[in-house]
Amino acid sequence: MVVVRRRVVVLPSTPMLLIFFSSRGWESWDVEAAPLIPERMPVLVDDDLRFEDGPGCVRPAAVVNRWLRELPACGVPAPRSWAAYARAVKDWVEFLAGHGIDVLGPREQLKLALGKYAEDRSAGPVERRLAASTWSQHISIVSMFYRWAMAEGYASAEPFTYRTAKAMVGGMVRDVRVNLAMRRTPKPHVTIKYLEADFATLLLNALAGLDRDGQADAGYAGRELARNRAVVGLALATGLRLQEFSSLLVYEIPTPPSRPGALPVPSGVAKGRKFRTSWISVEALRVVHDYVTLDRAAAVEGASWCPPARWGPALRVSEPDMRGGRINGVRRDWDALTPGERRRLVAPDGGSCLLAVRSDGGPFTAWATVLERASDRIRARVELRFPHVHPHRLRHSFAMATLERLVDGHYRRAAELVAAGGDGGPDAALALYLSKADPLLVLRDLMGHSSVTTTEAYLRRLDTTRIFGEAYARAGAAAGLADDPAADTEVAAEFTDEPGEDD
Repeated sequence: MVVVRRRVVVLPSTPMLLIFFSSRGWESWDVEAAPLIPERMPVLVDDDLRFEDGPGCVRPAAVVNRWLRELPACGVPAPRSWAAYARAVKDWVEFLAGHGIDVLGPREQLKLALGKYAEDRSAGPVERRLAASTWSQHISIVSMFYRWAMAEGYASAEPFTYRTAKAMVGGMVRDVRVNLAMRRTPKPHVTIKYLEADFATLLLNALAGLDRDGQADAGYAGRELARNRAVVGLALATGLRLQEFSSLLVYEIPTPPSRPGALPVPSGVAKGRKFRTSWISVEALRVVHDYVTLDRAAAVEGASWCPPARWGPALRVSEPDMRGGRINGVRRDWDALTPGERRRLVAPDGGSCLLAVRSDGGPFTAWATVLERASDRIRARVELRFPHVHPHRLRHSFAMATLERLVDGHYRRAAELVAAGGDGGPDAALALYLSKADPLLVLRDLMGHSSVTTTEAYLRRLDTTRIFGEAYARAGAAAGLADDPAADTEVAAEFTDEPGEDD
């Protein structure tokens, strides 16, 4: 099939106007019927308000507009996305016009322009620079425009070069095209961080008004130290989400046991309203109880706090226990209460029923601010490398700390079984099961994921390599397998048997 390129007129460099279509008042226009242009559709207009220069001589702006109008039927249904697509192509068209190049011209000129455009958007004036992710998004949009323009006969070439790569699509490995103009960006596991043990200790000490060594920080005069230390410690120890730990009622906190215990996560505040049970260490639970019996008790004693009218009417509690209580005289379970309803609960003796309260007895939920200020203080006074901590990073930290404990124990047990059972038999199979299956199953349940697949995908975005490597080394050393000559020989044979590059 031969595609004949349609005639497009290129104008000198002039900025294009970007407007958004509205059909309001179309009856007064000189048209016979309502326009078919979607509401809020972006429209590019040259500054002389013309779209063509005679019959069949359309301008680039008109070509782009035709492409934009087809977006809703091509998998781009959102008006915000239409605007982003329009701005990306508008920038490219204006850049080319500024250098006297036809946006639908020959490939050689377009490739040269692409190189200059990439340099301008990465190292040009600050107001025109694009972050790597934004640049890649723009290039993807412009590439989409060129594919459409070539299929419709407006263009005969595009400026991009592609390579073929393998990718998993719908559970199947397929060949995909990769645009070489894309900039490399950090992988998700690099950009999502968590707190290792030493940094977690730094954070808890800072929240408690202590220095790096756990001593009172004379230069810090913060407030609500016991509350902040207790609740953030609970979040680190349980992996609860922000909505979950900030909505916990004081009545739902279990009595400190002699060993790590269960902490129910009410369905009313859990993501997807799925009840689950997490676990909490003895140390973290005792810190929470110290806060409840001392600082929190002093804050709520005789408090006259009442929820503001914009929250809704107060829900007054009587006869509370761990499972529920009377709310305005009617017995209810805590499990079914939503976060908004929990904030409106008023305790029998006054004050909020939430675990975390302000000095006036009202509920406290501004944990993002608490963590931001603590992180800033640590970076300024203790450790420059300390990351910005947001509430969900506490959950990531719990996941990695828990995985480390699970993997460490399972790998040690697996190594002991292999050392005792030799090179086969049921012990080897059990070792494989313990080292591969149980940690993910346990972590799946603690995190509240719907499947192990979700847990695996989650962990791929975190740095699990160190955890598995160190656990394996400790397990091997404990079982006397670290310096096994037979193992070294077998590994060497694996690489010796590989074919050379010339084979």
